[in-house]
Amino acid sequence: MEDLFSQISERLNNRRFAVANNAQGLSGAGTIFHYRVEEGAISSTYQGGRIRVGNQVGRVTGPDTIELLYQCLTTDGEILAGWSRGRVGVDHAGRTTLTFVWGWLSGAVGGGESSYVELGA
Repeated sequence: MEDLFSQISERLNNRRFAVANNAQGLSGAGTIFHYRVEEGAISSTYQGGRIRVGNQVGRVTGPDTIELLYQCLTTDGEILAGWSRGRVGVDHAGRTTLTFVWGWLSGAVGGGESSYVELGA
């Protein structure tokens, strides 16, 4: 199990990500995610664009998969919360990528798919 954690940790811990595609979601241009991983536990903060402040908590579920719960306060003063299941990958330039299927739990309805790419790799 430790090897499982170390693969994800190597790709996510203390790294920042920007939105590559999130047509149905709230995060977008200007939203930056900063991840931390410790022994299979994942946490992150995010802000920018329409997000005033947000955070996530989750866990490693496989060699390249994670699941998260997220919550945020928007620039319009809305409080929203949701869930996501994601896959950690690598693009042709060697940057870590994240792809998610997600949905809202509170404050909004619906869901979608989104993708993110590492900044400054």
